[in-house]
Amino acid sequence: MQELTERFGGVDWANDGHAVCVVDIDGMVVDEFEVTDSGDGLVGMCRRLKRSGVRRTAIERPDGTVVDALIGAGFEVVVVTSRSVKGLRTRYGASGNKSDRTDAYVLADCLRTDGHRWASLQPDSPATVTLRAHVRARKDLVEHRVAIANQLRAHLKIVFPGVVGLFSDLDSPISLRFLKRFPSATKAEWLSEKRLAAWLGTQGYGGRRTAADLHRHLTEAPRGLAGDEGDRRSTVTSAFVAILTAIDTEIKGLNRRISDLLDAHPDGHIFRSLPRAGTIRAATLLAEIGDCRARFPEPEALASLAGVTPSTRASGKHRAVTFRWSANKKLRAAICDFAGDTPNGNEWARQRYQQLRTDGKSHPHAERILARTWTHIIWRCWQDHVPYDPTQHGALQRLQTTTDLT
Repeated sequence: MQELTERFGGVDWANDGHAVCVVDIDGMVVDEFEVTDSGDGLVGMCRRLKRSGVRRTAIERPDGTVVDALIGAGFEVVVVTSRSVKGLRTRYGASGNKSDRTDAYVLADCLRTDGHRWASLQPDSPATVTLRAHVRARKDLVEHRVAIANQLRAHLKIVFPGVVGLFSDLDSPISLRFLKRFPSATKAEWLSEKRLAAWLGTQGYGGRRTAADLHRHLTEAPRGLAGDEGDRRSTVTSAFVAILTAIDTEIKGLNRRISDLLDAHPDGHIFRSLPRAGTIRAATLLAEIGDCRARFPEPEALASLAGVTPSTRASGKHRAVTFRWSANKKLRAAICDFAGDTPNGNEWARQRYQQLRTDGKSHPHAERILARTWTHIIWRCWQDHVPYDPTQHGALQRLQTTTDLT
């Protein structure tokens, strides 16, 4: 039985500020205020809610600084989806008009009347938090590697143009070993076709280009800086090579650790089962979605947070459908990266993507549409704790049936 003194909070999330409402056991407004999306603002919000006697708070968005602040302050947080809030507005007026203060009140009052049906958010398990830390650290290192490789490329175009484009990637292991042995154009002049072939043999080179092709690339490229000046600049080359080599070593170590963490995670088998997921992609999806099922009570909540659903704004006769800017960018990147590669491993995804492109959709737009459908599939598997099963994928089975009949 609810205590007569119990009070309920509702927070209407926005980019710059948030409307907050507190109601008592009878649905009467006890307090209403707005806070800025800042450290001081959120701390003040939590203090004010505590003074009002609030224990549970409802909010539409399942992540972000507001949710972190509320959970960190000891509040129970309940996620009410945007679609539910839209329907609940009609309780309080036939027009169903939206405003920040109105939605904060709707959230608080519906938590009072229907909160017993809604589960509170739980922090992600230590296994998920650890996996997320490793995945994000790896992503940061990959971004650093790309940035340093770009700096190295810009440097080499001046001092040693011949090595740019010599191998498939400038930061590949064979390319870094070549630059470590021949850090300047002057030192590379020692190479004949025969000597280059011998060096490649010692490195176990298995690329498609022959020693003759590689030697021709070196000799036909602009010379760059030769002599003492070229040798002096080789110190810079060696510094970049050393950094890239160290980063690559750490990334490989993280890859092994991430694989172990994913195998040990209770939800690992769900994400590994997805087409074209692999280890890193599966781990990234799991890390960004998390393991708290109450965070996404319906698939559209996951799709909206991932930014793969359009944002619709209507006022009177005007209706605009636009790109959803308000989203978890890390989650969006993970979902879209996965969805963008599924046409290479799933026949339904391939057909759907090709149709979208034929209809005039750009690649990013088609990728987001595909990602929205995949979020529904992932959500269902995730909620049921079962791996993806192509035989249960209705659209894929219908496509295969049609193909077999033709």
